Amino acid sequence: MDFSRPRCSPWRELVLVASLLACGIFQTSGQLSIIPFIGLEGYRSFLELENIPEDAQEYSWHRGVSDSERNMIVSYRPPSNSWQSGPMFSGRENVTKEGRLNIKSSMLNDTGNYTVRVDVSSGTHRATSWLEIREESNPRISTNTTSVIEYMDPVAVFCHTNATTIRWYVTGIQVSSNDLMTISPDGKTLIILKVNRYDMVLQCALENILGYLQKSEQIFLTVAYGPNNVWLKTDPSNFNGILSAELGSKVEMKCTSTAFPEPKHRWIHNGSLLSVSEANITLPSLTWEQMGRYRCIVENPVAQLTMYRDIQIQRKPGYIPVGDRDFYISGSLVVFLIVMTVLGGVYLCGILVYLMISHFSKRTNQAI
Repeated sequence: MDFSRPRCSPWRELVLVASLLACGIFQTSGQLSIIPFIGLEGYRSFLELENIPEDAQEYSWHRGVSDSERNMIVSYRPPSNSWQSGPMFSGRENVTKEGRLNIKSSMLNDTGNYTVRVDVSSGTHRATSWLEIREESNPRISTNTTSVIEYMDPVAVFCHTNATTIRWYVTGIQVSSNDLMTISPDGKTLIILKVNRYDMVLQCALENILGYLQKSEQIFLTVAYGPNNVWLKTDPSNFNGILSAELGSKVEMKCTSTAFPEPKHRWIHNGSLLSVSEANITLPSLTWEQMGRYRCIVENPVAQLTMYRDIQIQRKPGYIPVGDRDFYISGSLVVFLIVMTVLGGVYLCGILVYLMISHFSKRTNQAI
């Protein structure tokens, strides 16, 4: 049994012609023929018939160039709508009502000659053709580096394949040459001129003979970025960088930023570097000495970027000190005392005016 593809010797013309006829390459107009097919391992393959007789009684498919019973794969009888498997049946083959042979999950050893016999009321028609199953080979991908700094470092990515049509994907989106990236004329090299934090997943792909995309493995970049901004969240809340709080109250400050890798933090209070290296500072009971300006410094040593944010802690309006002790009078009480002082002054002035008027009145009466 010959399952191999016929090899045609150029100096033996008779063998050449016979092989071409067996492969179904030379077909007389109107003669039954099989359309050759090239498939991929793991995918469905099929051999389709041309010029099918209208009164077909049975389609019988065979491995090789002969239609012997020992080579039979499967047959189908349209009149009775019945199928029969043969010695070469693997469980993956099926014949449609149009006589087409379908092979599920094609394997490399499915490659070879296939012969179909079509029985009609007036006789038998035969045709032989070639089925080739190729191994699916995904492209390989590599890069010159996987660790970059945002907007500073370029990266070159290479797609290893013999294909001529290559597609590039950055974070799942197909890309083409633009101001930020360039694809080589042969399509096998992608250069990202300035990588940003969103260019983290790289992949190339090609279209196989069945029209499906074969994608390479993904390359993940480590992109160092930020901090781009620094925010200071406080409790109590601050307004325009001013935090007003009472002495003895609890004050919390949290420094946040967007950066990778995790940035370092430093705090400065009134020009002096504090020993705090965390993003948060908590003052359980605010003292006079803890008032003043705080600065949170965020540093990314990998991206070589540093930013900071300031905040001013001051006494809460409406509280004033009395004497040398840490004792304070509320604003409402201050207003009350001022009003009472003014009213008392007016009252005293009224009494003085009254007494003066009374005194001068008595002197005038005595003189009279």
